[in-house]
Amino acid sequence: MSQAELTTLLNQGYRYALALVHDKHQAEDILQDAWLGVLQANGPHQKAYLFKAIRSRYLNQNKRAQLVPMVPLDPNETINDETQPPEDILLEIDELEAHLEVLRPVERETLFLFAVEGYTAEEISQFSGNPRGTVLSLIHRARQKLKSSISSQQEVKHGEY
Repeated sequence: MSQAELTTLLNQGYRYALALVHDKHQAEDILQDAWLGVLQANGPHQKAYLFKAIRSRYLNQNKRAQLVPMVPLDPNETINDETQPPEDILLEIDELEAHLEVLRPVERETLFLFAVEGYTAEEISQFSGNPRGTVLSLIHRARQKLKSSISSQQEVKHGEY
């Protein structure tokens, strides 16, 4: 695998992890852990294999978080990030994240795989272990929820009720 192909694979893995957790640092951690697992297992350097590893770590992390609540060491500590995008872009990202928050994690993951990564319902079914019909239902429900969320926000912005 060439360096360019490896970079593309890791970028796709990062986007997938970010779609699952909505936090860039947590997504980086999950990707790093998953890639290390792929390398240690001498697994194939393929997108599907990496995505399964990322999903597995994400699910394990959620189970662990439910069992042991994590508390930050210093809740008043702020991170100064100089790589922040301009204010107008932050507003759009915040709006998008607010809309995506109406979706359940499984709907968000399925919609990401379908709309962003371009997988078919059958391929998503193989990734997630859900039947194809369930995947199609999740995609449909996610789209309906997003449409409803976006239209209700636009009505509020334009003063329509």
